[in-house]
Amino acid sequence: MYTGRILSIGMNSDGKAFAAYRVSSRSFPNRKCMKFDTKASVVPKEGFETDIYKNAYIAYNSIRIVGDAAIVSNGSQTDVIADKVALGMNLKDAMAYSLLTMDYEKDDYNTPRIAGVVTSSDNEDEYECYVGIVNDSKLLVEKVPYGKAVFISTYGSQVPDLVDFDAGTSAEAAKFIFDEGTFADYEKPVTSCATVFDGEWTIDVFNP
Repeated sequence: MYTGRILSIGMNSDGKAFAAYRVSSRSFPNRKCMKFDTKASVVPKEGFETDIYKNAYIAYNSIRIVGDAAIVSNGSQTDVIADKVALGMNLKDAMAYSLLTMDYEKDDYNTPRIAGVVTSSDNEDEYECYVGIVNDSKLLVEKVPYGKAVFISTYGSQVPDLVDFDAGTSAEAAKFIFDEGTFADYEKPVTSCATVFDGEWTIDVFNP
């Protein structure tokens, strides 16, 4: 089944905060994830740089780390949410504001924007995690309970579904969302990235 772009967020099977993202694509498969100290980016592969002139939505920062929070999304809303969090806006409002103002992507498919944000705290009273989506008919921002993980996608599961995220490191998480567990059922994976908090946020990518 093709479900489009996928993100998963919350706490993994080890009780660690994480955020993971996978590009699935029928039209622009020639992309990869690149990792940096505090972000991961989706970009065209070498030789396909001009694809961004065919579709402006295919390159973006998919993960950003801001203080104790990790932000993940399928588009440029990653940066908008990160900027609002950096300015001190609470996580729920940063998510809702950014999805509302940016709206769904105005491409041939009216592609929804999906996003998530999670804090690194293992203290239940301080931990926060939200996942959201905006499409051409709704805006949803939902809290993810402490100890749980969910996933959401652009075309398939457009509401958060609980998932067992059995990956302990950022490298394992990037591979897990690419083609393992629940995610093995979804077609046309292209590239993926993830961040896991284990004393500090670490970022890794998976490019087959």
